[in-house]
Amino acid sequence: MDQHRLHRLLASRSLAFVGGREAEVAIGQCLALGFDGDLWPVHHRRDKVAGLPAFASVEDLPAPPDAVLVAVNRWATVETVGRLAALGTGAAVCYASGFAEVGAEGAELQNALVAAADGMPVIGPNCYGTVAATVGAALWPDQHGLRRVDRGVALVTQSGNIALNLTLQTRPMAISHVLTLGNQADVGIEECVEALLDDPSVSSIGLHVEALRDAGRFETACRRAFAAGVPVVALKTGSSPRGASIAASHTSSLVGDAAAYAALFDRVGVRQVGSIPELLDTLHLMNRFGAIGGPRLVSLSCSGGEASVVADRAESMGVEFPAFDIDHAARIAGTLNDLVSVSNPLDYHTFIWGDRERLAATFTTVLDGPLDAAMLVLDFPSGGLDDSTWWPTFEAFIEASQTTGTPGVIAASMAENLPRAAEAAAADAGLVAVRGIEAALLALEGSAWWGAHREQEPVLPAPSFDPAVTRIVHEPEAKDLLAEVGIPLPARETVPPFEAVEAASRIGYPVVVKATGVAHKTEVDGVAVDLVDGDGVAQAVDRLAGPSGQTRLLVEEYVGDAVAELLINIRREPPVGWLLTLGSGGRLAEVAADVVSLILPVGPAEVTEALQRLAVWPLLAGHRGGPAADLDAIVEVVIRLQRLVTDRPELVEVEINPLLARPSGAIAVDALVTVDDFAVVD
Repeated sequence: MDQHRLHRLLASRSLAFVGGREAEVAIGQCLALGFDGDLWPVHHRRDKVAGLPAFASVEDLPAPPDAVLVAVNRWATVETVGRLAALGTGAAVCYASGFAEVGAEGAELQNALVAAADGMPVIGPNCYGTVAATVGAALWPDQHGLRRVDRGVALVTQSGNIALNLTLQTRPMAISHVLTLGNQADVGIEECVEALLDDPSVSSIGLHVEALRDAGRFETACRRAFAAGVPVVALKTGSSPRGASIAASHTSSLVGDAAAYAALFDRVGVRQVGSIPELLDTLHLMNRFGAIGGPRLVSLSCSGGEASVVADRAESMGVEFPAFDIDHAARIAGTLNDLVSVSNPLDYHTFIWGDRERLAATFTTVLDGPLDAAMLVLDFPSGGLDDSTWWPTFEAFIEASQTTGTPGVIAASMAENLPRAAEAAAADAGLVAVRGIEAALLALEGSAWWGAHREQEPVLPAPSFDPAVTRIVHEPEAKDLLAEVGIPLPARETVPPFEAVEAASRIGYPVVVKATGVAHKTEVDGVAVDLVDGDGVAQAVDRLAGPSGQTRLLVEEYVGDAVAELLINIRREPPVGWLLTLGSGGRLAEVAADVVSLILPVGPAEVTEALQRLAVWPLLAGHRGGPAADLDAIVEVVIRLQRLVTDRPELVEVEINPLLARPSGAIAVDALVTVDDFAVVD
């Protein structure tokens, strides 16, 4: 099998450094990491750089280097990259800024850089460099906190400063590679994931994502990682501004590209986290345990207060603290004082504090049950204080974890109360120590989620579009589109104001009369509902057609037996895909923010699961003896709407709000569509 084109960068045996101070620092970092390959400085005026003989030009190098740090100005960077490519260099890491991030002129220069590379991998520009700690190769013009390792976690980020900070972390977690990508002019996050999966020294992958360039390629790589048992954890930052035409829908204020990325990560088995510490803690735990068997946890603490903190923090997470069954509880009680109440989380009290043998007996009995992982809450005294009576608890938990084969996590309630010695001892014993209760629970939740993830169909890509040339299709025409795929609609007619009463008679009372050409009719008082006779319709017409100058009104059947109102929206979110949003509809769509987002395609089971996650679900299920909604009908509307957007390439967004969920059937009573008039239509 051919090696990945980034192989020479990740496992370099020869490195070159073009530039002055930055090159000198990077050479020093290679020496500090014990790089035992060739180090070749290039400087056109100096005889030596970092004490090594310098070559006057890249053409004077003894052989094509595996990778090169190019630390010269942006114009010289383009020239140098072209010369390196001609030599057959493995990869160029471009440090200079002033490219696409500064505007049109910089973007033009960045295009020239990629052209000069002629297929040679380019990292950056505007990046901080790369470190391969497995071989000691540091194309890195600053200090860092990595050490030489044989295998570990690989970190990929667009931000140089975040990467630097990540190298300075002090958890006992081996880091194999750090790659900063800057502008991603050539090499992107997707390609890095591919290459890292080909490297057996990489056990897990952590990503800081600002934007993907090729979601399809990313999806393929992440599915491969999941199949290979390599955890991928991502921190997504930043969001794209929405175009003015998209802002017409209700969904624009509820979701953006952040929701699309979250749905993509969920679909392809990437665990998304919310902060840098959570990124590290989750990687640390998943790198050690992979996927724990499920969400069933037990917590041990010598305090009811700590037990309550654990229970409270876990309440909103996807983890469980199941009650012990009668036999298990009796066995646990047999190891404790009669005054201890057995529950999960368990406060084992101070009666056995310091007694390693009794602690081990209790902990082993607790862990000897149907559990997926165990957590010990233990805060050590600070330096200078006597911590001798804390270690028996620590050691007893390790013994219980090893004896029962239960993944064990030790968590201090405060980060400063977890000494480095305890972290190292836990790691040596095959456990994980985490600096916080919530941090430990989040990491365990991530591991359980990853274990429960299932393969899903490939994502449907969403073509790009220019918001400046999109057009809003208002309700009457939008409903015609819905009718094409058989979505149930009220009987309706669009008529001049003077024909509204006759139209109402033909449809049958009660009716609704609506203004047309308005995205949010409630904001302009553009709807009259539950009109039961001609006089009511005439009064509504006078109000709607008078000052507003409406030349056409929509008259339609009034539907009054809804169990709940729902919002269904499908929109393009390039480069991620088609984003489906389900939520509470009607006026609640603007105030409740009760939404769940999925990436297309979806099947009936996924739609049903998403509906069950909504706050409005109890109404759909039949709240307090009320009628339940026809779930099959709701799901069918979503599936038909999916078919509509995938069959019509000009569509940018389709929204139904509200969809009336009824005891029998579901009916779309308002709709809004956005189209790309320049899309190619068969």
